[in-house]
Amino acid sequence: MQSATSSSRSTPSDRIGYVQIRELAIPDAYEVTPVHRRDDRGLFLEWYRHDLLEATIGHSLELRQANTSVSRRGVVRGIHFADVPRGQAKYVTTTHGAVLDFVVDIREGSPTFGQWDSVVLDDVDHRAIYIAEGLGHAFVALTEDATVSYLVSDVYNATREHGINPLDETIKLDFSLPIEDLLLSPKDTDSPSLRDAAGSALLPKWADCRAYYSTLGSTGH
Repeated sequence: MQSATSSSRSTPSDRIGYVQIRELAIPDAYEVTPVHRRDDRGLFLEWYRHDLLEATIGHSLELRQANTSVSRRGVVRGIHFADVPRGQAKYVTTTHGAVLDFVVDIREGSPTFGQWDSVVLDDVDHRAIYIAEGLGHAFVALTEDATVSYLVSDVYNATREHGINPLDETIKLDFSLPIEDLLLSPKDTDSPSLRDAAGSALLPKWADCRAYYSTLGSTGH
């Protein structure tokens, strides 16, 4: 699969002076770019605004867990996802160093199934990425001690968490690093390919995910 082409569709918060939110090429995934406010003391920014995100995605994001990972250069984490419902939406940023963050559409029946988009998350632009339930998430650390923080909509549940091999040749993630520089866990390299995961009925369904998203606007997360 190839990477998808990013959407140019604007959202209501494009015109707000705190963060700019842009939908990625994968439906239900968004890049969030904060406005930097600098003076002689340093820098201030808002890297998460629940109200602007809610106006964009159509429902509030109830946060149930926060995670931080620190990775050596070349470390790949993912492709990870959780069963829907309830799934695990993620709001991800980097507080030190840089990563190339991927969202992979693994929802069977989606118009962009098997495609991906990516965003550089670093401590210069301080961007974040929002990834809805049912989407696959991965990143590669581009620097030493790359520190990634995640706000997530549900607590970790090992029985409902799954993975796709990030080296799957049908997905073809572009890590922007030589293959010999990559460092992956056995858990991730032992994960099935996208095709095998589909064959074992492991993947979320596009229709089920869309139906679940529609309930969030009325019931909350």
